[in-house]
Amino acid sequence: MEGELQTVTMDLAAIWASVENFLRTLILPSRLTQVAVAVACIILAWVLARWLDPKVTGWMRNLKGRPLWQMRWLVIMSRQIPLAIFIVLVWISATLIAQFYVFPSRRYLLVLIGTIALVWLAIRIASYLIKNRFLRRVIVWGLSLYALLYYLGLLDETTAALDSIGIEFGTFRLTALAVIKALIVTGLLLAGARLLSQSSATRLRRNEELSPSVRELAVKVIQVLLYTAAFFIGLKAVGFDLTGLAVLSGAIGVGLGFGLQKVVSNLVSGVIILLDKSIKPGDVISLGDTFGWIDNLSARYVSVVTRDGKEYLIPNEDLITGQVVNWSHSSDFVRLDIYFGTAYTDDPHAVRQIAIDAAKSVDRILDRPKPPVCHIVGFGDSSVDYILRFWIKDPTGGLTNIRGAVYLALWDAFQEHEISIPFPQREITMLEGSEVRHRALD
Repeated sequence: MEGELQTVTMDLAAIWASVENFLRTLILPSRLTQVAVAVACIILAWVLARWLDPKVTGWMRNLKGRPLWQMRWLVIMSRQIPLAIFIVLVWISATLIAQFYVFPSRRYLLVLIGTIALVWLAIRIASYLIKNRFLRRVIVWGLSLYALLYYLGLLDETTAALDSIGIEFGTFRLTALAVIKALIVTGLLLAGARLLSQSSATRLRRNEELSPSVRELAVKVIQVLLYTAAFFIGLKAVGFDLTGLAVLSGAIGVGLGFGLQKVVSNLVSGVIILLDKSIKPGDVISLGDTFGWIDNLSARYVSVVTRDGKEYLIPNEDLITGQVVNWSHSSDFVRLDIYFGTAYTDDPHAVRQIAIDAAKSVDRILDRPKPPVCHIVGFGDSSVDYILRFWIKDPTGGLTNIRGAVYLALWDAFQEHEISIPFPQREITMLEGSEVRHRALD
C-alpha cells in the first residue's frame, strides 16, 4: 500500500513539474507577447460575434422552405461563431508573426492555442450528432480534456498517474485508467449497437413480407443481442475477467427472479404475444373499458391509443391472462348492432325495409360479407322492438361515430315516411267524488 501511494505521489509530482515548466516558459518576453495577442484575439472575437449575431439570426429567420435538418445545423453552427472567429484570428496572428520572425518559438504558443481551439470546435460540432444532452456533454468535456493533455505533452504523465491509482480484488487489479477505458470502450460499443439496432429496425419494419408480430420480435431480439454483446465485449476489451462475472450474474439472476416476478412475467408475456401473433401493431382491441388501436409493442407493455388521444400502457401480462377483444385479429370485418323501437300502428314490414335502406345509405356500411338486416326482437310495453345489424371493415375509424350516423339516417328516414318513435306516456284518471287539494308553499 505504501509502495502504491509513493508511486501515485511520484506521478503527480511529474505532472506538476511539467505544468510548472510550461508556466515558467510563459514568463519569457516572446511568450508574454503571444499571450497578449491571444487575449486580444479573444476580445476581438467576442466583439465581432456580438456584431454578427443579430445579422445571422435575421438571415436565418428569412429562410423559408428549408428542411428541418438544415435549419438545425445552421443553428448549431451559429452558436460556434465566437470560437470560429477566435481560431481564424489566432491563425492569422501566427501567420503574420511568421513573416517577421524566423524562429518557431515566436509563434509556438499561438499555434498551440489555435490547434487546441480548432480541435475543440471539431469536437463540439461532432458532438451534436449525439441526441442525449448529458452524454453529449460528457463526450465534449472528455475529448476536450484529452486534446488539452495531448497537445500540452502531459498525456503520458497523466496516464501513468491514473494507472497507479487502483484497488485489488485477489489477483485482479482495478485501476482508474482501466475504469476510464472501460467506460469509453463500452460507451462506443453501445453507441454502435444503438445505431445498428435502429438501422436494422428500420429495414425490418419496412419488410412487408414479414408479419408485424415477427418484425417486432426480430427487432427486440436484435436489440438485446447487440446491447449484450457490446457490454461484455467492452468489459473484455479492458481486461475484466468474465468468469467471475458469470457466476455473479447467475446469483443475481436468481435474486431478480424472486424480486422482479411481475417484470419477468411481463417480459415473457411480451415474447409470447409476439410469437402467437394474437395482437399486433394496428389491431383494434377492447380490454375492459379501454378501446383503441395498438400503437407499439414493447418488452414490458403494449401502447394502446384511444380515439380521444389518450395512450394507455397496458402490461403484457394483462393481455395474456385477461379477456381481450381483438376486432381485427383474423379479419377486419366487424358486425355492429343497434336497437330501436316504433309504434304499434306502424307496419313492421315497412319499418324493416326502411331501416335497411337507411343503413345502406351510410358510407362505411358494407354489402359484403352480408348486407344490413333488420329483425323484430320483441313486443315492448309501448313499442315494437327491432335490431339492425350491419358490417364495417374499418374499426380504426371508430364505432360510436358509425352508430351515430346510422341512428341519424334512421331518424331522417322515419321522419320522411311518418314512422313514429314512441316514448312512455302516463294518463291520470280522476275518479268520481275525488278531490284535489292544493298545498300552500311557505
